[in-house]
Amino acid sequence: MVLNAMGYDESDGKITFDKDKNRICFSPPHDPLLPRKINAFQKLTKKLGGILFMSRYRSTSVHLLGGCNASSDFSCGVCNPSGQVFDPEGPATVHAGLYVCDASLIPCSVGINPSLTIATVAEYASRHLVRDVLTYKSNEGIEIPVKAVDQNPHSISDKNIESDWRSTVTFNETMEGYVGGMPCKAYLKVKMNSQDQKGKLGVKEFHPLLRGRVGGYVEFIAIEKDKLHIIDGEINLCKVECRTPYTQYMHYQLLLAASSGSRYILEGRKIMNPYLLGLYAWRETTTLHVTFKKVVENNSREDTVNLRGELCISMVQLLKSILSLEGNERGRFIRHLLHTFLRTYFLQIPRGSHKDFTLSDSYVKPYPSSTLHEIQTEDGFFISCRQWKCTQIPSRLEGPKQLNPVLLLNGHSAESYWLPTEPNDLVRTLLEEGHETWLLQPRLHPLNPSKDFTIEDIGRFDVPAAINKILELHGQHTTIHVVAHCVGGLAIHIALMGGHVSATHIASLSCTNSSMFFKLNASSMFKMWLPLVPLSMVILGKNNILPLLETSKCSFRHRLLKFIACLIPRYERCTCNECEVFAGIFGSAFWHGNVSPSMHYWLSKESTLTRLPMAAFPHIRKICKAGFIVDSNGNNKYLIHHERMALPTLYISGGRSLLVTPKTSFLANKYMKLHQPGFRHERVVVEGFGHSDLLIGDESDKKVFPHILSHIRSAEGGNGAIRAPGRKYTKEAALEWEDDQYDEYGGFDSWFSPLVVVLLFLLLFLMIVL
Repeated sequence: MVLNAMGYDESDGKITFDKDKNRICFSPPHDPLLPRKINAFQKLTKKLGGILFMSRYRSTSVHLLGGCNASSDFSCGVCNPSGQVFDPEGPATVHAGLYVCDASLIPCSVGINPSLTIATVAEYASRHLVRDVLTYKSNEGIEIPVKAVDQNPHSISDKNIESDWRSTVTFNETMEGYVGGMPCKAYLKVKMNSQDQKGKLGVKEFHPLLRGRVGGYVEFIAIEKDKLHIIDGEINLCKVECRTPYTQYMHYQLLLAASSGSRYILEGRKIMNPYLLGLYAWRETTTLHVTFKKVVENNSREDTVNLRGELCISMVQLLKSILSLEGNERGRFIRHLLHTFLRTYFLQIPRGSHKDFTLSDSYVKPYPSSTLHEIQTEDGFFISCRQWKCTQIPSRLEGPKQLNPVLLLNGHSAESYWLPTEPNDLVRTLLEEGHETWLLQPRLHPLNPSKDFTIEDIGRFDVPAAINKILELHGQHTTIHVVAHCVGGLAIHIALMGGHVSATHIASLSCTNSSMFFKLNASSMFKMWLPLVPLSMVILGKNNILPLLETSKCSFRHRLLKFIACLIPRYERCTCNECEVFAGIFGSAFWHGNVSPSMHYWLSKESTLTRLPMAAFPHIRKICKAGFIVDSNGNNKYLIHHERMALPTLYISGGRSLLVTPKTSFLANKYMKLHQPGFRHERVVVEGFGHSDLLIGDESDKKVFPHILSHIRSAEGGNGAIRAPGRKYTKEAALEWEDDQYDEYGGFDSWFSPLVVVLLFLLLFLMIVL
């Protein structure tokens, strides 16, 4: 076996011819790492059970280069750095027209196959050769073919180089952070191009000086020991999307190459929203949300890498980036960049509008037919429940097995399951899975709005009435899968823990952004502590059903409340007035980037969300302030009945919360494992999703629905109850469990941000003036 250690030596080896002895003498180069290499060889040989034989000279060179070494003067080399051969007769002169353009210029081995290095050296020398030829012909009066040289787009001249330099702005940027929980650092060299010097920043356009190319390297030792060099990179400092016209993005896309031959894609963006006049501007403009993926060939068996994380630039590094700005256009670059910040954070001018979209532009898949059942509750109120029958049994089922029906419970007023514009909503998905599907339209639904009700009334009367209707049609021994969202999740837990529905009738329970707990993020909780809800109820008076459509006839009280709602800050703004009113009253229900334009249009203009019943808001406020389900008087009479929750559960949270934080599902999952260890309990946090977009997002069928279907299948297969040997968790053990790894999104931890931004803006202004 041959053991070979490749590396660099000091290139001081010599080969001489001894005339007296008529033989060639070799003096090996000095290698400072040779003792360590021999030590490593000895260990390998010992492990292999062999004997180590060493070469006499111990060092061998491959890909030999040199012979006409480039040097700064004739005493140390044959050529100058441009490849021109020195004239020994005149140390300061060179042989006119004599060039070396090959591997002879390189003084030593470069350690790897040198073909690209040789080509680079030859190209560099050829550039100077062409320039000298043109100068010589010009001095001799020889006509130069203009078309062949000057008009060639690939010709190189000092004029072109100077022009290229004048039309660009360059700067360095260093960011570090954690990707996939592992440290990562990026050293970027950015070159911004200005292709249109007379361009202006229009409503939908941005100046080309804000786009450019990126070079440099990334250090990610957990993935590759060596540097990941950027072989292709793009940057756009003012990218906008039609779904979020108020939001500005800084987009980075880097193609990385490792010495191992692997390639990776690092894609990231900084997200800037006009929330509270730039309160979070510092964090948003210095935080890059990245995804790191490995480029895998189609037939390759390599492991895929798909990591997420954040890279941040510190204040010191940001100042260094500002000071590293070069190019004659740097003043214009700073002005245009500040203009985008001013437009995004303070002027809040949208780049585009949702009103440009009409539903006719989208593809609407025909919806399955359904039956609407009118149901009278125990307290005499009339609600409705829509039924979709499954007409065929999926091929995955063996035999004529009939799957249990599924009951869907919406959130407050907004539709989350029955979405005619979406080809893969949850109703269609469940029907394809083989489940008969029921959708409850309770007393808070716009079709059955009540002027006087609480969430407790829905859990006490509406949910039991719907379940009894299903049992009436299918038999008392039927079990039902329940999927609930937001307020619907609160209602089903009130129904179960209040004893209004027996857990023996529930096959499984899946809840999105809700449970017996209800934890809001900091900004939403702050609004709940303010007297906004009581004031709203006073403004509305007895007519507390608010029409949302702009074309609806409204009273003065309604118009006043809608006007106030539009003034309430929200993290993500919208050009649609109905969406703005709903977000102001209830809170932003979804990230617009996750919802298709057709879905957004239908939800705001043509869905059932035309009237918003406000009667339940005082009860919701009490639940939000308590953090868990309470009765309409604020009393805790539900959490004490954990014995009524004998069923398998799945709690799903959005990882990028807008209203309800992931702590909601964390506490619920912890509660169920503690009090009902005999059943399967799961908890999932879906990255990138907020609140309702867990169900109405255009990628919900890929990232959210599979979790719900898997949970239902597990219960259908009899795996909902876990009777495997194991101990019940004690309260002491539960208290020792780790805290939730998902931090709350959007806290008030950056109070100094506006001051920092103002100082940086002043610094940039001074640089422009000076």
